[in-house]
Amino acid sequence: MTAPWPTDAASIRARVEQLWARVADAGGDPGGVRLLAVTKGFGPDLAVAAAAAGLVDLGENYAQELAAKAPVVAEAGFEAVRWHAIGRLQRNKVRSLAGVVALWQSVDRLDLGAEIAKRAPGAAVLVQVNVSDEPQKGGCAPGEAPELVARLGDLGLDVQGLMTVGRTGPAEAARAGFAELRSLADRLDLPVRSMGMSGDLEAAVAEGATMIRVGSALFGPRPPREPT
Repeated sequence: MTAPWPTDAASIRARVEQLWARVADAGGDPGGVRLLAVTKGFGPDLAVAAAAAGLVDLGENYAQELAAKAPVVAEAGFEAVRWHAIGRLQRNKVRSLAGVVALWQSVDRLDLGAEIAKRAPGAAVLVQVNVSDEPQKGGCAPGEAPELVARLGDLGLDVQGLMTVGRTGPAEAARAGFAELRSLADRLDLPVRSMGMSGDLEAAVAEGATMIRVGSALFGPRPPREPT
């Protein structure tokens, strides 16, 4: 088993600087890319350390983890942290997160958007697009995105951009999909392009990512998930 990485605030800050260097090496402007720190699988103390390191955007895949960590981070004095819901989301989880989530990144169907609009009117959302056509990944088809964006807007939601998960495999294999997402976002006049993770962020930045979602490059290998 790989030894856990140090996760104190100073160690995390050092890794943040390494990530910004990777962004710059890929041709990106660190001032134009937001870093979303994904704390999936780690405990609330890690989320507090991330906030102490200056990270203000934190992301969670699982509703239960987000709901558990957010109050701990706030009670530690980091009320400015913005929480992002980035995993596949069931409608019945929306209510518990409605007062916590700042950006819903994985909206890929109208019924989910309707539930968010009901529980959090005017909420900021991204439409998740499956540019790799891999069935194990969430997201609407690229051809469905324009209508979904329009319908979500009709519900009063603030559609800020698009999100995607890169194709599984070598980092460069994801590049064409990232380019497709940028083109689609440009056509829809949407400014936010959330794409790229620890292993493929260079390809994403080169293709115009405005937000990267990073977990293991900041915090190391995730601990095994406890059975529920």
